[in-house]
Amino acid sequence: MTPAILSFSGLALTADERAFFADAQPAGYILFGRNVQDREQLRALTDSLRELHGRDDLLISIDQEGGRVARMKPPEWDAYPAPGAFAALYDIAPASAIQAIRANSQLLALDLAEVGITVDYHPVLDIPAEGAHDVIGDRALGREPMQVAALARATLDGLARGGVVGCVKHMPGHGRAMVDSHKDLPVVDASEAELETDMAPFAKLSDAPVAMTAHIRYTAWDAQNPATQSEFVISEIIRKRIGFDGLLLSDDIDMQALDGTIPERSERAIAAGCDLVLNCWGKMDDMVGTAKVLPSMSATTRERLDRAMASAGNTRDDTPRAELLAARDSFLALAESRA
Repeated sequence: MTPAILSFSGLALTADERAFFADAQPAGYILFGRNVQDREQLRALTDSLRELHGRDDLLISIDQEGGRVARMKPPEWDAYPAPGAFAALYDIAPASAIQAIRANSQLLALDLAEVGITVDYHPVLDIPAEGAHDVIGDRALGREPMQVAALARATLDGLARGGVVGCVKHMPGHGRAMVDSHKDLPVVDASEAELETDMAPFAKLSDAPVAMTAHIRYTAWDAQNPATQSEFVISEIIRKRIGFDGLLLSDDIDMQALDGTIPERSERAIAAGCDLVLNCWGKMDDMVGTAKVLPSMSATTRERLDRAMASAGNTRDDTPRAELLAARDSFLALAESRA
């Protein structure tokens, strides 16, 4: 199996994509707006991916946070609040905010599970610093580490109750970035002591099933390499200090924070210790080249992948959708009434 999560061009696989994926056997797939039309189409697409690989627990993923990050959109699917709405509620009523975000996350998961999606790249655990780029912005769950950890824990719980695996991001912390890593490489010069704050929510959720790295260079830890491609950051900071032993994905390997060809970037990420690389653009030449240079998936990564994909089945819950929606909205109304 190729240690990569790949993408593709449209609403259904082309013949070339199908043949390549059958040969390369990627760990899974990520979906974007270009792959999404309606429930019937999306369920047929995910069923075709599972049929191609013969894996009912195939990793089929998406970015569906709510707010400005949503690939499945109205009118076909409900609009969900940005995570920042629950951070605002937490300032007024912490227990209510936790219950609200848990219900919201379970609703999200029900939408995803209905169309065969198994992993959501959510929640964001980054703590925005003053003056930082707005790429995190209202995606953040707050500015206090324990608040972020509490809301993120409830998010993972809600997703799992709906049958979907969550992914914490962007480890070890994206909140100090002064530029958007989609377009340039952020360099963070904070001290190790200051970076303890960024790591704190991730350490509290070190038992999360899946995590995603940050394309950021932290000069206190590695002056040459971004975290995604830094053996020191992955082995010493993420695996040891944070204590994360789950499935570790790179952020999108196509982002302009990284240099070199896509296969070169992918090779460096795996060599540094990422379990899987995430390739989002779906360009056939890049994917073929990546599959050629990457080693076969290690036994350790396969165990982490299997463990992650099994995790959502442990706490499935059959609370009716209408009940979850009423609970979430009643709690959010409290924040609006106090605004």
